Amino acid sequence: MPRLIFLPNEERCKDGAVIEAPVGANLIEVAVENGIDIEHACEMSCACTTCHVIIRKNFSSLEPSTETEDDLLDKAWGLEPDSRLSCQVLVGNDDLVIEIPRYTINQVSENH
Repeated sequence: MPRLIFLPNEERCKDGAVIEAPVGANLIEVAVENGIDIEHACEMSCACTTCHVIIRKNFSSLEPSTETEDDLLDKAWGLEPDSRLSCQVLVGNDDLVIEIPRYTINQVSENH
């Protein structure tokens, strides 16, 4: 089973984590089920950018993003070439190293 290696994040995953996940599993669902609190303001429906992550290793092993995901990613804080919305990532055969960005754009949690 591939491993999801989450880098430390002060608010979401303080010490980092390594989780085994079945091929085809949804990245954010596996994370949340294992206590990694990735924001998902749109309830994982690909309608916001709060679940933005950066795939630091094996990005190219993932299925390509859709046009809808790409359009949303353009609005994400800290966008990088290897950014994805975790609600849209399905685990493949390769281990992934994942960084949860320090900030997110969430109008609700920022009291705007």
